[in-house]
Amino acid sequence: MASSSGVVEFDALERAVIDHVFTAQPGVAVGLGLHEYDGRMPDVSRESTDRWARQADGLLGRLAAVDEGELPDGRRVDRFLLRLTLEGLLFDLREWAQLDCNPMAYLGGVALTPYLIRNYAPAADRVRAIVQLLEKVPRLLDDGRRRLVGPMPKPYVEIAISMAAGLPSHLDEVEAFAQGAGRGEVVHGPRVRAQEAIDRFRAWLTDEGLPRSVPDFALGAPRYQRLLFVREGLETPFSAIRKAGAADLARNQARLAEIAAEETVSVAELLQRLGQDHPPAADVVPTAARFVTESREFVRAKALVSIPEPVIVRVEETPLWGRALSTASMDSPGPFDPTPEGVYYVTPIDPAWSPAQQEEWLRSFNRTLLRNITVHEVFPGHYLQFLHLRTVPGSLARRVFRSASFIEGWAHYAEQLAVEAGLGAPRHDAEVGQIHDALLRDCRLLSSIGLHTDGWSVERSTQLFMHEAHFDRLPAEREAIRGTFDPEYFCYTLGKLAILSARSKLLAPVFGGSLMRFHDTLLGLGCPPVGLLERLLEAGPAR
Repeated sequence: MASSSGVVEFDALERAVIDHVFTAQPGVAVGLGLHEYDGRMPDVSRESTDRWARQADGLLGRLAAVDEGELPDGRRVDRFLLRLTLEGLLFDLREWAQLDCNPMAYLGGVALTPYLIRNYAPAADRVRAIVQLLEKVPRLLDDGRRRLVGPMPKPYVEIAISMAAGLPSHLDEVEAFAQGAGRGEVVHGPRVRAQEAIDRFRAWLTDEGLPRSVPDFALGAPRYQRLLFVREGLETPFSAIRKAGAADLARNQARLAEIAAEETVSVAELLQRLGQDHPPAADVVPTAARFVTESREFVRAKALVSIPEPVIVRVEETPLWGRALSTASMDSPGPFDPTPEGVYYVTPIDPAWSPAQQEEWLRSFNRTLLRNITVHEVFPGHYLQFLHLRTVPGSLARRVFRSASFIEGWAHYAEQLAVEAGLGAPRHDAEVGQIHDALLRDCRLLSSIGLHTDGWSVERSTQLFMHEAHFDRLPAEREAIRGTFDPEYFCYTLGKLAILSARSKLLAPVFGGSLMRFHDTLLGLGCPPVGLLERLLEAGPAR
């Protein structure tokens, strides 16, 4: 039986674990809306991270010593979430050794986006935090050079060089923001010194890191299996996950072929037809804004999931510094942010492109795919998901833990859900667009496992995306390269399949067949690891 003294002691331990985690990841805390961490940057020197890891070991020991019999069921789940959080960070430090082999781990610390786009505090306060971070960039990158002494995987170095080349435009935007707030003079000096440090780091990567780089990047089977556990609480063999992903790929391909046969065209012609129906360049963002309104009303009319109020979504062009890596994205409010405002970014054409390049980009923003992207990013996807997260009355652990497979799995599932509910019917276009994106996510899962456990080359992965997902060579190669440093891009399909499995087993017996009750309960869980999903849902909706 749970005891009050045991719960009180666990409450204090939970707070200690979260505080310790945020000393290593203050940027994550800021993204969640905990702005007492503004302006902080972790000390990534080896001495500091070794000390942090030892303290994390001690906290894991304290969690292991907790008598579960003294905790209610919900807090037992929280204990597991705290364990995964610490073990995940220790995996990154010790087993994957990200700070010793991945220069991107350092350059990511220069991103200042949350301070620019979220109006959570007066601009002058946000500028103060920006200055604090810029002043710490030289030390951050110097620590990186001291730690990255061994040969680094070549794809890591090449992407890091590209990231470093793109950061000046980000810092331009930062300085422009400060000038708009009347504080440009306090940012200029730190910005210049940060830029000089970035330039030195980039030159070092180019002159020394790249020539010494190696083609090896794979985690290997044991570490890959361990990654599945520390991120998602999964002990399912990755071979079984690969089998499920291949089956989903086959189902999607068969359905696409069936639609093509019904319309007496080839699959290639089916996809080409979508690309021909795109908005003009000046209307891409307004079209996305209209789709936000339409998708919100669709969710409401079909009673798919409740929509917590108020709803505040801005649709804007992707900032210049983010355009190389993003077609569209959603900056959702964190669970602790003071307002529910979200920003849906859509990347416009580059005026410097040739007419042919501009047309190619616009074809990728055809109306069908842009609508599907909006479903994924806004309603009922990411933005709606995070509106629910803000209302979760649960523990600190549940509000902080963020499973990538749950987050991306929900948004990917939302695309299929919308089609199931009749989006675009009776025409097949919406379903074709949804399946095209599903093929991409299926191939990401298969590529991740192949690259990291089965000796796949980047070229073999590229061929997978070209032949199975109908991608042209350039975007297929970009997807393959992403898999070398981001094995967790399995998360879209892995999470979607977990949600579909839970729905098939529990919708009727536990939720009386009500999709809204199922979805509201699902989103009310926070962002749990998908390995816990069915166990948590079996309790049914809150009474």
